[in-house]
Amino acid sequence: MRRRDCRGADTGKDIMLELRNVSFSVLEENGEQTKEIIKNVSLTIGDNEFVAITGPNGGGKSTMARLIMGIEKPTSGRIFYNGEDITDLSITERAKLGLGFAFQMPVRFKGITVKDLLALAYGGKLSTSEACQYLSEVGLCARDYVNREVNASLSGGELKRIEIATILARKPQFSVFDEPEAGIDLWSFQNLIRIFDRLHKEMNGSVVVISHQERILNIADRIVVIAGGEVLEQAASEELLPKILSDSLACLTHHETMDAGKSIEEGGK
Repeated sequence: MRRRDCRGADTGKDIMLELRNVSFSVLEENGEQTKEIIKNVSLTIGDNEFVAITGPNGGGKSTMARLIMGIEKPTSGRIFYNGEDITDLSITERAKLGLGFAFQMPVRFKGITVKDLLALAYGGKLSTSEACQYLSEVGLCARDYVNREVNASLSGGELKRIEIATILARKPQFSVFDEPEAGIDLWSFQNLIRIFDRLHKEMNGSVVVISHQERILNIADRIVVIAGGEVLEQAASEELLPKILSDSLACLTHHETMDAGKSIEEGGK
């Protein structure tokens, strides 16, 4: 099965993930009316494709990631992975199929060490040296972290890097990262770029990154702009990024992209 990009040009890639007419609604606070968060979205992600999803805060980007991973279930529409309908599968069942997800706010696990968490992600016995290698790849001094608990003693930036290390240990076919740059410093961000490149090229996996950061948008194969719960526009990065950074899409993405870049350059924790 082949897919065509938004311009109709054949990309030559098989479809790995497809959202078909997906909508998602929640009840308003009064419990009577519903609010539509995702509105009839159809989107495909190709095999070994790096897609960056951007757009204004509250536009539906993180909700779409949660729908892909099975944390939320569509109100209507279907989701397919490698041709299989996974709409009704749980997050655990999707993980077994090869989908991996890095939360915007990583979860803490009291009583579980970093090494234990990496072993769970790896899916088998993991030596201390192997665990240390994954930690080193995300810029953490392994001996200081491998036996620490994944609890409140860790900062948000440390948790973020540990979670990304678990993605590397799992080697998923399809990885979703929700604003991975949030809460990390400049050095860690530069490491992130290398990690995304490795997941995409060396591991031959598809990568979806939700981000406002210009440098992430720049290395993607394709950018998808989501606003108001809909796909506003999508195209190859080299075609769409200049438009995002110009006046034509400034009201939706430009200021947030620049703000995100500024916070990283200032070493935001």
